[in-house]
Amino acid sequence: MASEKEITLRESSDTTPRTKTPPRSSAIPVPFVYNPSDDGTDENLLILLHGLGDTQIPFGKLGRQLHLPQTATLALRAPELIPFLYEQAFQWYTSFDPLGELLEHPNPTPALELMDKVVGHLIKDCAWPPHRIHLFGFAQGGTVAAEFALKYWRTELSLQQKSLPSSEDSAPHAVTAPRALGSVVSVSGPLLSYPTPPKPCPTPVLIFHRPPPAESALPSGAIASFKKGFAKVEEVKMKGEGMPRSKEEFAPIMRFWSEHLGRRPMEGLYEVMSGMAPPS
Repeated sequence: MASEKEITLRESSDTTPRTKTPPRSSAIPVPFVYNPSDDGTDENLLILLHGLGDTQIPFGKLGRQLHLPQTATLALRAPELIPFLYEQAFQWYTSFDPLGELLEHPNPTPALELMDKVVGHLIKDCAWPPHRIHLFGFAQGGTVAAEFALKYWRTELSLQQKSLPSSEDSAPHAVTAPRALGSVVSVSGPLLSYPTPPKPCPTPVLIFHRPPPAESALPSGAIASFKKGFAKVEEVKMKGEGMPRSKEEFAPIMRFWSEHLGRRPMEGLYEVMSGMAPPS
């Protein structure tokens, strides 16, 4: 019996190397933990960003434990040491006033500039295509992940605008196509900005969060802000506190990754494409 969808086979068109060059500590100005893919095929890169007061070490361990197929992981440490604490606790941007109170309107610019350097190095020197770079962040790290995905998209739109031919230019002109990052998972990390992009960012976003009275509950209007900036936003709300801890809590995140992580066929195999017309 014929299927309702046409199934066509085609060879993978991916020309990037199967095994990527590891990031260099000389090019990334903060400590990090890098884990190449378990199966030897670095098709995706998941960048993990910890929350306020943490380090890269637990998230480096999380990256190894996820065992995502064809996915390398990179856990970054936030750049700023939280002052007045007698432990290694870091923040992505200045979060407290001189009295130790949380800032109501912090400025994430330092973290976004750091991410610019990191992702620039990954793309130019390590051969990672932007659409194969995925972000996962908890709380403040989730905020940085989402804000950076928006910033990257705005930069790409600006480059496209600059590449458009002027009304006085009659010569053939190559127009730069904007590229978006692969995906974002934000766990209890709201946006700090009020996004108004000319075109919503096409990077798919999953927001995992806790309802009140959880300490990590999102502020009112947080989901609406995401939907103003991003074209594809999924929301998962589960009772509890902090990071997802059980298999059940991680299930919707794993499902999201299964839908958005790339898959490279092994040598000699073909990629199954759904809904494609057969070659003539």
